[in-house]
Amino acid sequence: MYIHQRKEWPQFTWDQLRLAELLSAVRFRQGRLIGHMQALGVALREEAMLQTLTQEVIKSSEIEGAVLNQEQVRSSLARRLGIDIGGSVPADRNVEGVVELMLDATQNLDIPLTDERLFGWQAALFPTGRSGMHKITVGGWRKGDKGPMQVVSGAIGKEKVHYQAPEAGDMEQDMAAFLTWFNQMQAIDPVIKAAVAHLWFVTIHPFDDGNGRIARAIADMQLARADASPQRFYSMSAQIRKERNAYYDILEKTQKGDLDVTDWLEWFLQCLDRALLATNDILANVLMKAKFWDKNAATPLNGRQRHMIACLLTGIEGKMTSSKWAKMAKCSQDTGTRDIQDLIGKGILIKEGAGGRSTSYILTELA
Repeated sequence: MYIHQRKEWPQFTWDQLRLAELLSAVRFRQGRLIGHMQALGVALREEAMLQTLTQEVIKSSEIEGAVLNQEQVRSSLARRLGIDIGGSVPADRNVEGVVELMLDATQNLDIPLTDERLFGWQAALFPTGRSGMHKITVGGWRKGDKGPMQVVSGAIGKEKVHYQAPEAGDMEQDMAAFLTWFNQMQAIDPVIKAAVAHLWFVTIHPFDDGNGRIARAIADMQLARADASPQRFYSMSAQIRKERNAYYDILEKTQKGDLDVTDWLEWFLQCLDRALLATNDILANVLMKAKFWDKNAATPLNGRQRHMIACLLTGIEGKMTSSKWAKMAKCSQDTGTRDIQDLIGKGILIKEGAGGRSTSYILTELA
């Protein structure tokens, strides 16, 4: 029996005393992080927020097996937030859609969540009306014409059903109850509410596709409310991506249990605590960037070099070779090689690798 089949559904319960110490530690860490970030300058806060949201968008999609271009995501976010990063690149429709969803959830945190708003989020994820090769219902609840909504794994013919969602005919009633609860003030901690909202939405599974990403966006929206700020400095999705197997395991266990969701809430709080700790890495990178640009403020650099250094400081996939430089900077191989050699002469880049075509380059600060 799934939890939505129990007569008590959706009256969730949990052991508040068991969660009290962990919740207190998480709330303390949240407050300290926000205070620390507010003490930084505007430019550093913007960069920290941009890195965090870039992680959130990319990792939430990765959890579902979708890989987005990091440079496109970062450029789209910067453009929409009014942050000047220089050398922005155009983004694909699917990237723009995911970015639009995330920013609406976290920047418009005080606007009530409605079915129409959720329809817009889901439509933004699937601008072609298809999930892969399959046509899906976009901008509306699933219809049930394709049979039961199931979460499965395994090869064709050997599928394992992990979960079966409520009947499509129950969507309007289930979602009306969820949205009424979410939009009302609750006598529970707002972080606990984020965890319950995530579980409740993904258990209803109201869409043909995109449920996981939208559930995490709803949780991010509620966490922004918990922080009383649209500025995001930690990424829950990035941490869930690291713990994806445990995430799916605890969801399956909870959805096949009773309405006591203490185990799920405990896991969510622990994961959030680790996400807050991981922010130290983002902050270290932001401070390293600031130190680099301060150190090289008087160093003459052309626009391509500045753009490529910014990419290297943020992090790129794989090694930086002269051919990759030319492709990313949209210049000829010879021009890219001259840019690189100039930066080596200025002590900004150093060689690594065996030489020849396999030669790659890294920033001196990262060596």
